[in-house]
Amino acid sequence: MMGELARRYPPQSLVVSTGAEATSVESDAGFSQRIDRTGIRATRLRTINGLALWTWRASALARRWHPGFAWCGELKPAGYPAWWLTRRYGIPYGVVVHGTELLLLEAKIRRSRFKRWTAGALVSNAAVLVANSSWTAGLARSVYGLLGRPDLAARVEVVPLGTEPTRFRPGIDATAVRQKYGLGVGTGPWLLTVARLEWHKGIDMTILALPAVRAAVPAARYAVAGLGPRRPQLEALIAELGLGDAVRLLGPVSDRDLPALYNAADLYVGASRRHDLLVEGFGISLVEASASGLAVVAGRSGGVPDAVRDGETGILVDSTAPEPVAAGIIDLLRSVERRQAMGAAGRRAVETYYNWDRVARDFIRIDAAFRRPPPRAAH
Repeated sequence: MMGELARRYPPQSLVVSTGAEATSVESDAGFSQRIDRTGIRATRLRTINGLALWTWRASALARRWHPGFAWCGELKPAGYPAWWLTRRYGIPYGVVVHGTELLLLEAKIRRSRFKRWTAGALVSNAAVLVANSSWTAGLARSVYGLLGRPDLAARVEVVPLGTEPTRFRPGIDATAVRQKYGLGVGTGPWLLTVARLEWHKGIDMTILALPAVRAAVPAARYAVAGLGPRRPQLEALIAELGLGDAVRLLGPVSDRDLPALYNAADLYVGASRRHDLLVEGFGISLVEASASGLAVVAGRSGGVPDAVRDGETGILVDSTAPEPVAAGIIDLLRSVERRQAMGAAGRRAVETYYNWDRVARDFIRIDAAFRRPPPRAAH
């Protein structure tokens, strides 16, 4: 997400501070912004040493470039160096919040006075919190209430996310991808989910719904792209239901193959639900599917209603039980015309709203409202 925004900010208008990755040199060449790597792996930025190094490096960048505003791609760990920049240099910062981290923060605030103080400092000192959905925004406002600062709720802005409509689009030849992943022509219709294999993604609920779906549409099959810790349990569930010939757990699918994979499917299913402290704050795969011309069956939970326009680009169902999920899938599989109309509407919605160009315009508008003017002595 932050990379997509950096590509759309005016050239050389940002200094991007982040950790090192194996492909840093190659990827950095694709940006027109200044990119400063901390010299420590991105996965290590959350450690005490990582935070200390990142804060020192961010301070050096602030002294050199005199930024007027700082964006944090997430609350932690990026919020810590941003908080220091505010305290030390008076640089306002904004935090992008995604949903799950706020559920965790809520739980920590309720049980720990220390967490209430540390986490409260990060969100209370932010000039703005940008939520990826109306649901996430409501959660952010409730966190301010728990901190005894309901007056700060006005700092929360909603910016639903998007995708790249020139990359995800209908009409991509899926022949090679079908062969590569065993999705034979004429063996569908294929349902598709692109998600990490976690319980809150609702993959298990879709598998549980599949016997009823296949009773109504016998040729229906289900493909899941993604990695995650729940694969063994999902494989056991598939075996228990005797669905070995109907479900494909594809594992990791490369970014290069993903647009064609959407084109190999007939219907997208994102039956996500809240599970413990995990929930879908928005669901970028839902708008990727819409961009590809697919109708969507999605769970009515978290921020999903901001990504799927119920009755227009897809349908929202109760995703806490397999029966409503099955009913929604059967409804759209049986009506080719309705499915195609929703896919076309989804494509239009991405072209006009759910795209990174619009998201970047929203972010630029927001930081312009909070950005402090540069000092007179600054170059």
